[in-house]
Amino acid sequence: MRALLVVALAVLGSAACSSKKQPPVATHSPLADSADQVMYGARFKMTEQGLARAQLEADTAYFFDDNTRVELQKVHTTFYTVTGAKDAVLTSQHGTYNTRTSNMIARKNVVVVTEDGRRLTTPELIYNQQKNEIASDSAFVMTEPNRRLEGIGFRSDPNMKNIQILKGASGMARGISTEPAPTASSSPQR
Repeated sequence: MRALLVVALAVLGSAACSSKKQPPVATHSPLADSADQVMYGARFKMTEQGLARAQLEADTAYFFDDNTRVELQKVHTTFYTVTGAKDAVLTSQHGTYNTRTSNMIARKNVVVVTEDGRRLTTPELIYNQQKNEIASDSAFVMTEPNRRLEGIGFRSDPNMKNIQILKGASGMARGISTEPAPTASSSPQR
């Protein structure tokens, strides 16, 4: 009887030990294993003929191909006008920066917000520094006060003042009258 009690306690004890939660394991990017270099808190200044065009920041940067291709995590890019004023801010989960061409591809939950309130969302966006152009072949939505545009593919300056929609353009605007404006001859007489 005593031997049976010892065996029962041993089984209960081992069951209690095996039901403990394992400590959490931190997520690990597979990029870190094959990268030439890893940088945390990365910051790149994109200039064009001495003028700052954008500042690219990322939580983590993985360098490949003789440091010409940089894979980025948690991207934050600030665009500037030719006078150096802040123009717009881009955020995304991932990105790729080519140090030879100074072009960047932003991927996953890409959002661009201009200083005057325009907001663009798309799954992927390309920033061409030489043209100072943002573009995408993916679906996008651009909203601003009183207007919403949607389409598939666009080309624009980072401030989205000159946007060209490539396909499937649709939108809506509030507060815009389609009636002709009154002329001086049609105004009521006093």
